[in-house]
Amino acid sequence: MLNINEEIRFKTARSGGKGGQNVNKLETMVQGYWHIESSALVTDKQKKLLTEKLIKKINPEGFLLVKSQTERTQLGNKQQVIKKMGLLVNKALIVPKTRKATKPSKAAKEKRLETKKIAAEIKTNRKKIIL
Repeated sequence: MLNINEEIRFKTARSGGKGGQNVNKLETMVQGYWHIESSALVTDKQKKLLTEKLIKKINPEGFLLVKSQTERTQLGNKQQVIKKMGLLVNKALIVPKTRKATKPSKAAKEKRLETKKIAAEIKTNRKKIIL
């Protein structure tokens, strides 16, 4: 798991929604910005993979943007941003296994043909006999 805490820049703002008077005076929403291209934590290959998979979460300047406003404190939201960003990056870095194309075995082909013959025979037996 990558430790990207030291490369994230944080920005705070006032949270929206319910909360009464605190919403109007406290900046509890936290936005985390991480510049992927200038990061020393990931290789060039990983940078390319991250930019491809997280293209919708990267702004035009090249920063991965994650925000949180679920917690009531700035520190809680900051931890949420770090957690979310870590999960996003780790999930994006997983390379799926390539599928190996396989062919059905001879026995499987014969079994399929046999079941087709049985089904065809059942259907022919359903027909009316014309004399």
